Amino acid sequence: MSRVAIIAAMPGELNPLVHGWQHERRASIHLWRWKFDQGEWVAASAGAGVEAATRAFAEVERDGSVDLVISTGWAGALTADLATGQAYAASGVIDARTGERFQVAHCTVERWLVTSPTVADATEKQRLATAYGASLVDMEASAIARLAAMRGIPFYCIKGISDGYSDQLPDFNRFISQSGQFRLARFIVFAALRPWYWPALVRMGENSRKAAQGIMESLLDFLDERAYIRERNGYPNRKR
Repeated sequence: MSRVAIIAAMPGELNPLVHGWQHERRASIHLWRWKFDQGEWVAASAGAGVEAATRAFAEVERDGSVDLVISTGWAGALTADLATGQAYAASGVIDARTGERFQVAHCTVERWLVTSPTVADATEKQRLATAYGASLVDMEASAIARLAAMRGIPFYCIKGISDGYSDQLPDFNRFISQSGQFRLARFIVFAALRPWYWPALVRMGENSRKAAQGIMESLLDFLDERAYIRERNGYPNRKR
């Protein structure tokens, strides 16, 4: 029997996938489980950033060893060819803090993701794309890639695009706590007083919803090629 870990930052990134799964919360970490004849899928989210991702993975391992791990969730596009609301597999992950590169198992498309210690605005996206030759940016994947390499287990990375490479959005960094939690109430007050951000935030919300759906479909395509789990769990049919 195999055990697959699926690590994201926020519950909203996983909601379409984990609907109907067993859920529990341990302190600030959300865990969802789906057990079946061949093994178990465990999804976890603990917040934004590498430290939160490390905590999420450690919490999954508390209940047993992991045979394969996937870093997933929302990411920003660094190039114009990546469409918002779509999910993409990365062929490798770069840690912007150390320059380390981690290859992803069995990805046929050359598409690198860079993990940044902060939410990247449009200017920072341009810098990251130039400096690392990357197509996507997130805040967690390098931590999961490093943990997988230390354990000698396969690592995959599937990300949904929530914001485009030139989108002008508020500085989200000021609303992320030291533990990686998004201070939603503070952000709502901030945004309510700045209507010039409303159109971009509405677009981002819709893109994020579509991206979460795309993440679910891509993960099921990867993990459930024969659609056995889809049928048992009542997932919608993949739209082609």
